[in-house]
Amino acid sequence: MNVEGKVYVNGKLIGFHKDIEQLTKELVARRRQGKLNYQINISYHEDTRELYINTDAGRVQRPLIVVENAKPRLTKDHIRQVEEGKLSWMDLINKGIVEYLDAEEEENTLVGTDENELTEDHTHMEINPTGILSIITSMIPYLENNMAGKALHGAKMFKQGLGIGSVNYNLRTDTEGYLMYYPQRALVKTRTMDLLQSDKRPDLQNFVVAIMPFMGFNMADAVVLNKGAVDRGLGRSVYFRMYEAEEVRYPGGQIDKFETPSEDIVGYLSEEFYKKLGADGLVEPEMQVFDKDVIIGKTSPPRFLEEITDFGVIQEKRRESSVVVKKGKEGVVDKVVVTEGPDGSKLAKVKLRTELFPEPGDKFASKHGQKGVVGAVIPEEDMPFTEQGIRPDLILNPHSIPSRMTIGHLIEMLAGKAASVGGEIVDGTPFNVESRDQLKKVLVSHGFREDGKEVFYDGITGKKITGEIFTGVVSYRRLFHLVSHKIQARSRGPVQILTRQPTEGKEKEGGLRFGEMEGETLVGHGAAMLLQEKFIEDSDKVTELVCASCGVIAVNDTIRRKRYCPLCDSANIYPVQMSYGFKLLLDELKALGIYPKLVLGDKA
Repeated sequence: MNVEGKVYVNGKLIGFHKDIEQLTKELVARRRQGKLNYQINISYHEDTRELYINTDAGRVQRPLIVVENAKPRLTKDHIRQVEEGKLSWMDLINKGIVEYLDAEEEENTLVGTDENELTEDHTHMEINPTGILSIITSMIPYLENNMAGKALHGAKMFKQGLGIGSVNYNLRTDTEGYLMYYPQRALVKTRTMDLLQSDKRPDLQNFVVAIMPFMGFNMADAVVLNKGAVDRGLGRSVYFRMYEAEEVRYPGGQIDKFETPSEDIVGYLSEEFYKKLGADGLVEPEMQVFDKDVIIGKTSPPRFLEEITDFGVIQEKRRESSVVVKKGKEGVVDKVVVTEGPDGSKLAKVKLRTELFPEPGDKFASKHGQKGVVGAVIPEEDMPFTEQGIRPDLILNPHSIPSRMTIGHLIEMLAGKAASVGGEIVDGTPFNVESRDQLKKVLVSHGFREDGKEVFYDGITGKKITGEIFTGVVSYRRLFHLVSHKIQARSRGPVQILTRQPTEGKEKEGGLRFGEMEGETLVGHGAAMLLQEKFIEDSDKVTELVCASCGVIAVNDTIRRKRYCPLCDSANIYPVQMSYGFKLLLDELKALGIYPKLVLGDKA
């Protein structure tokens, strides 16, 4: 039966066709014969009887093997000809053996992963099942054993790992940068890692991991680290921070100047802040600097012209505008560069280097989304040990595994253990994994149990731990979420000029925001006095005068010692405590032509 339908090209309706299904088949057949460009995608929506033809740029496409009658078009003969160089990739496309599909055309396909599972309903087959995955996701070994959500988590944290960010890191002047001191090659790899040559730019370390509780220090997601391993370089890295300043030229011929500010400078700090500076006003290389230390001494001309003195000379009072070390970012001066800016002005850049040792609060993650912060760094002599005297680098909580269903993590531990004792890197490419029996044989041949479990002894008492502990080697990343860069506390400090509320952010010495949701919890608990304290007392409390007649903010004229209402000139005025942010809202409403009237209740 002929079915009439609409035809769209790049989303634009171009007409109707009396037999839309036959047209679809014919267009697909012509593309497979090489008569239409192989990048054109043809998608028929049966429910709406619409045919979408896409030829525009920006579509993500991927190649699939065409399947007809439960048999792939790619035969062993074709594979042999490709190996011999008689057939090229484009030949396979022009013969209709392989075709590129975009997301829309793939909606109407049934793609098989293996030739053995193909049925009459299948339209395509994967060239390799790893093609389902992105580049980053395909770098997770034994991925097919994990829950999909954890694979996404793991892939996200690939981008947060510390490694060798660039080979010329010592020449670069990035604002921020990280460098791992002792990165390693992965003992369990995937073929994607080989294609990307990730071993040439490693960003992980192979940890000996035991899965067991440890005195509550690794409760929930926390992990326990071995202090001995940390002292030997586990997770050690460095943080680079760049500071810069310029001798700006101003229109009146005035100029900024790099120098050690003298005591007569407006805004002079104190002698101790400037003692690290050299004769040129710049800090010396390899100098240890701390919070608020000046690293680029700089003075600027006054913003406004000063008064003329008795002798008719303009006295220029220069002001302090030095660059200081940001809060919590102390370190060692790695490099000092003096160069020219775009307009020929003098430009100084100072690079600080901070060594980062793993400490409680720092974040580590495996490739399988098993992320956790360090709960404790335990002395090596107190760590549990095996019969061979091996102490784990990291102890992971057993509760982390069942709820997240990251079985790939467990298999990688087993494979990493086999790779360590066998001296060969194991291939853990998703969907292409060899039998795990081989791993078991390697472990047994070296005197280990095939299930990866071992007997452990308590490092504190020396007693044998009841039960067997699953232990192995797995690659972990140190992430750039550092507790030293996040920890923040404040009692009193700076406020914003506009709202008079505390500033925001650690670097501005800001307060911790008590937001709407936090306020609602106090409302739910009925803690009215605490609500008042957090939103008013600790924030922007102000006492304003309010006219009882008009309900507007009154004027307090301190010069004439008079209080009056700007609307009715009444003296019927009362003090009211409120948030300054609320007073600001009233002023903004007035600016919009809205009359916000406050009705006073208790006037006592």
